[in-house]
Order: sequence, then C-alpha cells, then structure tokens
Amino acid sequence: MKLFTCDHCGNTLYFENAVCERCGHQLGYLPQYNALVSLVEDGGLWSTPAFHDDAFVFCENTKHGACNWLLVAQPGADVYCVACRHNETIPDIVDPLNLHRWQVIERAKKRLFYSLLRLNLPLQTRNEDPLHGLSFRFLADMPIANGPVMTGHENGIITISLAEADDAEREARRTSMGEPYRTLLGHFRHEIGHHYWDLLVANRPALTGFRALFGDETADYTLALQNYYANGAPAGWYQSHISAYATAHPWEDFAETFAHYLHITDTVEMASAFGVRAHPETNDQSLDISVSFDPYTAASADVIVRNWVPLASMLNNLNRAMGHPDAYPFVLTPQVIEKLGYIHQLVHGQLN
Repeated sequence: MKLFTCDHCGNTLYFENAVCERCGHQLGYLPQYNALVSLVEDGGLWSTPAFHDDAFVFCENTKHGACNWLLVAQPGADVYCVACRHNETIPDIVDPLNLHRWQVIERAKKRLFYSLLRLNLPLQTRNEDPLHGLSFRFLADMPIANGPVMTGHENGIITISLAEADDAEREARRTSMGEPYRTLLGHFRHEIGHHYWDLLVANRPALTGFRALFGDETADYTLALQNYYANGAPAGWYQSHISAYATAHPWEDFAETFAHYLHITDTVEMASAFGVRAHPETNDQSLDISVSFDPYTAASADVIVRNWVPLASMLNNLNRAMGHPDAYPFVLTPQVIEKLGYIHQLVHGQLN
C-alpha cells in the first residue's frame, strides 16, 4: 500500500480516508489511476482537478459507509465499483451490528483489491464468467441448527463469516485453532489464492512447477484435512512450509504462500512510501534496511525478500516494545522463499 496526497492542500492521506482532515474536501478512490482524489460536487456528480475531463459518481455502497471508490459517470453503467460488483450476498444491514461488521469486511476487501489491481490479475465477475467468476458471500451465523458459517472458497465463490469481523471472536478462533496469526485481510488473501490456483495453475503450464514445489494436488483433499486436524503438522514442517496449516494439502500450501506474498509485497510498499531506513546499533549488516522501490513491479521475489526480512525483524521488535505479539510470526526458509518466487513469477505472467 502506498501513501496518498490531497491534491487540494497537500495533506498526507491514507487509503481509507473519505475526507481530508486538513481541508475538509470529500475524497474518493479511482482504482484505474490508483489515486485518492479531492472532489467537488455539482448536481449529483463529482469532479476532481486531478482528472478534470471526467465526471464521477460514488459506488452505491458509499451510502452505507462501506466504500469510497468512484466510477466514471455514464448512463446505464454499473452502480457498483470494480470491487463491490463482486458481492453476491451481504448480510441484513438493517441490523446495526451486521452493518458495522460488513463495513469492516469491506475495508479489508478493498485492500485485497488494491493488490489484485496493482498486479493486473484477472477479475471477471460471476456474470462475465459463470463457471469461475469471482464473487463474495458475507454471511452471518444462523440459528444453531444450521451451524456456524465456514469461511472458504469453491469455484470462484469466496464465503467469509461475518463473525470474523469481530476482533474478540476472531481471536478466540485463532487461539482455539492454535494459529499464530489470523486477520480478516489474511482470510481474503488466503481464499483468493485458491481462486487464482484455479485460474492460473490448474491445467496450465504452471502446474508442472507447482507440483515440483508444493506437491501433488490430486491427493485426496478431504482425507488430507482430516489427517491434519487429527494429527497436526509433521515434525520439522517449518523448514519447507510457511505455516503449519500449509502442510495439510498442496492447495493449502499454495493459498498460504499466496497470502504471504501479498502480505509481504503490500507491507514493503508501505515501508517504501515512508522511506524506511535503519542501521541497527549492533552493526548487524543483515538487519540494515533501506526500502526505496515498488515491490509490485519488482523483477524478482529475491529483492522483495531481501528487504522484507530485516523489515519484519524491525516490526516484530517494535511490537514487542509495545507489549504486542510479533506482527509477522513466521520464518522464511530457502524452500519457502523458493515458493514465494514461484508465486511472484505466476502473478507476473512469467510461467505461462
């Protein structure tokens, strides 16, 4: 994620800002330009000095406080932005709790779409591709007879439990499942990994390289998950996998690695936006850092990882100084880095 600047007063802006705190101008995000712009309203339409030739409208979900993205004003055009048009099901937002949780979910989803758009990954809707188009179902738990909503992916349909937007509930689930890390954005990045396996790896040239690194995906998936939940990860799993759950099945290994690739890339971009530089007092050169490049356009994953390792160490130790757990409680071994390199090549179209 990058930093933004108000084009009216020069104030520093952040991705979720809807109003400039300095000049008070309404703000809107233009995904096609990766720009957060100041706006002036005129008869229900919005204009901006940054792109003065066009008139814009806000996404329909803006009225619910769930979006700040813009569309070019065109008769008969879609009323939902490039991210919100993928929503198939949202909860009953008449319920204030549901509305709040959906707003939280949408903020995480917009950060996901920021990365997908920057990487120019395919984003067909279900209408455009009825078999594998991307759509989201954000569901609240129903009465006990129906059981809790399970977050997951199936043929382009990503289901997110509304309860995951509640910090206390998500922490309880993280603890009960023995996970070192569980976030709403992490769910999105993991499940979208499954989606892009279907689109970019299955029955394509990239499948050979996938099997060499991640394993044979034809292994029985249901049985593999049952074995994982019954027995846990094998001894020494961290030498070859980014997380314990990644050992469950090659599909899960891919999805976990895909999620971490997005975690790392987006955080490195923010570090670059802040011009992060550090030279530790210990004179440990392995922890020297000077982040000043765009990881979304990096030629290889190696340069991203070289910057990420010392940055993660700094983030973790800053968190510890505040009494928080590590921001990134994972280790990048050579085998994991090789898998991240595969993801980098895949999303940049270098394996087709």
